[in-house]
Amino acid sequence: MPDIVLAEREMTDAEFARMNAGFDENSSEHGVVIQASDRFGYVATDGETFVGCASGLAYRNGPHYNGWFYLTDLFVEKPYRRNGLGALLLRRLEERVRILGVRHMQTDTAEYEGLAFYRKQGYRVLYEQESWFSSGQSRFGLRKDLL
Repeated sequence: MPDIVLAEREMTDAEFARMNAGFDENSSEHGVVIQASDRFGYVATDGETFVGCASGLAYRNGPHYNGWFYLTDLFVEKPYRRNGLGALLLRRLEERVRILGVRHMQTDTAEYEGLAFYRKQGYRVLYEQESWFSSGQSRFGLRKDLL
């Protein structure tokens, strides 16, 4: 590999686009249809005040969703917690994506943040990343079947 230079820096937008195109090319060469994603979500407000949200990505295999949804965000402002709003946001989102043909949801959470909450909502642990956080607590990958 003559004249190859390694530089510690962020990719440019053009380099990032080329990398993604390369991944797509590789997937196509293996018979995989390139997936697109659509974001779905709900926002909770109290009057004009934002108090919470739930959102994530559903991925397409061609014209249909592939059956999985990645929950990227579930947040409730502190004064509104512990009254069922988080569960309501999550349940509403689960119901919405189930209509699209989504059968499974996946998310990640901190041990201190939402592990007990998600378990109460029917999610099960897929994996644990021990000592992920500076406090020594773990990060968990979770899954729920929406059947």
